[in-house]
Amino acid sequence: MGSVDMGIWTKRNEQPLFQVEGLTKYYGNRIGCVDVSFDLFPGEVLGIVGESGSGKSTLLSCLAGHLRPDLGSVIYDGRDVLAMAETERRKLSRTEWAYVHQNPRDGLRMGVSAGGNVGERLMAIGARHYGTIRDTATDWLGRVEIAADRIDDRPSAFSGGMQQRLQIARNLVTGPRLVFMDEPTGGLDVSVQARLLDLLRGLVRDLGLSVIIVTHDLAVVRLLADRLMVMKDGRVVEQGLTDQVLDDPQHAYSQLLVSSVLQV
Repeated sequence: MGSVDMGIWTKRNEQPLFQVEGLTKYYGNRIGCVDVSFDLFPGEVLGIVGESGSGKSTLLSCLAGHLRPDLGSVIYDGRDVLAMAETERRKLSRTEWAYVHQNPRDGLRMGVSAGGNVGERLMAIGARHYGTIRDTATDWLGRVEIAADRIDDRPSAFSGGMQQRLQIARNLVTGPRLVFMDEPTGGLDVSVQARLLDLLRGLVRDLGLSVIIVTHDLAVVRLLADRLMVMKDGRVVEQGLTDQVLDDPQHAYSQLLVSSVLQV
């Protein structure tokens, strides 16, 4: 997806799905992120990269509603997210938004079966018929390459890669429009990462998802992201089409990131 034609993203008639303006978060005197602005369009994947401490995780937490920013605005589908009541924001997080954690244990109920993990998300949006819920859960386990006969197994019986795939199924079963991903391939070995990335790329394409993905791995954004933001010390130092930024970085820090990968 990184090689998307520039015209797709620069000549749009549609409205942005997600608009962020001047987002700023401090921890006392320490900068979390400062004056971050961007638009995200339907079906677009935005990658956010930077070293540890660059502010990318703070930014993602503010965008997803896990942290409240000190300044700025977050508009989703024309609605002011920061002005929402807590009940309205929670409903949004259960229905139109999804959040994939780096550690799947943070996004799963480890004491509940695989099918139960997927079914809980369906029940949160009103599904009540047991047979329908189980059939949908079985279908989604298949989509993330988990065998149907594992539906009653608990996540603790799964490998790390399977747990991450289960977390993805749990999040996507309700058909969200916007997905936040925090280092979704972190902690997995290379072969498992590659399989998971292929799965994610297919799901993003097939479901038309809008995604904001935070990662330190440039290979991940090369494969998944249409556009890229590079962060350093809480600020966006460069942004543009993914291939453009990675193949011809303009900022010295972006150049350093890209060259460090090439030298490995």
